[in-house]
Amino acid sequence: MALLETKGLTKDFGALRAVNNVNLEIKEGELHSLIGPNGAGKTTLFNVISGQLNPTSGRVLFKGKDITNIEAYKIPHLGIGRSFQITNVFPGLEVLENVRIVVQSRSDAKFNFFKKALNLTEAIDKSYIILEKVGLKEKAKWKASQLSHGEQRLLDMALALAISQFILLLDEPTSGLSPEETAEMVRIIKDISKEVSILLIEHKMHVVMNVSDRITVLNQGRVIAQGIPNEVRANEEVQRAYLGVR
Repeated sequence: MALLETKGLTKDFGALRAVNNVNLEIKEGELHSLIGPNGAGKTTLFNVISGQLNPTSGRVLFKGKDITNIEAYKIPHLGIGRSFQITNVFPGLEVLENVRIVVQSRSDAKFNFFKKALNLTEAIDKSYIILEKVGLKEKAKWKASQLSHGEQRLLDMALALAISQFILLLDEPTSGLSPEETAEMVRIIKDISKEVSILLIEHKMHVVMNVSDRITVLNQGRVIAQGIPNEVRANEEVQRAYLGVR
C-alpha cells in the first residue's frame, strides 16, 4: 500500500484544467520528485494534497485513508509536513523559537497555558535535534531575520520537518540558492529522506537526477511519464516537453 496516493485527481479553475486526472503513488521511505515546465500544475497538485484547495474530482489517500477535502489545518496532525516556494518563517523570533513553537503545537504542551516556555524541555530538546539536522544548531539563538536567504530556506524546512512524522512535501527548496547552498540543501534532503518519505518539486535537473528514487513528470496538468531517473531522462515525450531535444 502506498503511503500517499492520488487517484484521478483533477482541479479546474473555470475553463482551465490545472491538474488533469493525476494518479500518483509515494511509497514509504521513498524520495519522489515531481517535475515539469512552469505552469504544469505541480504546486496546484501540492495545494490539493495539503488541503489548501479542494479537487474538482478524484481522491487523495494517506495510509489507505481517504483525506480528500479534509481541512488544511488537520493535514499536519496526520504527520504530513510542507514547505512553500516563498520562505515562511517568523523573522522576529529566534531560530530555536521558530521550531519550538511548531514542535509544541504537535504535543500535549500546547494546552498548558501557564508553563513558561523555558520549562518546555522536551520541545526544546527536540527543536535542537531538528536544527542540527538542517545545520542551524549553532545559530539557534539568532533572530530568523539575521539568517541568509539560504539559511532561511533551511529554517523553513526545519519547520516542516517538525511536523513531518511520515512524509514531507518540499516545494522548490533550492530556489534562489547559490551552487554551494544548493549542494548543502541536497545533502540535507538526502539525510532527511532516510527518516521520512519526501515528495519534491524541483526545477534543477541535476538535483532531481541526483536525489530521486522515482520521478513523475507533469505537462499541462497531466502525467506524461513516471519511473526511475534514467527512464525519465530517456523518455522522448519528456525531452520534447521539458528537457529539450536537439
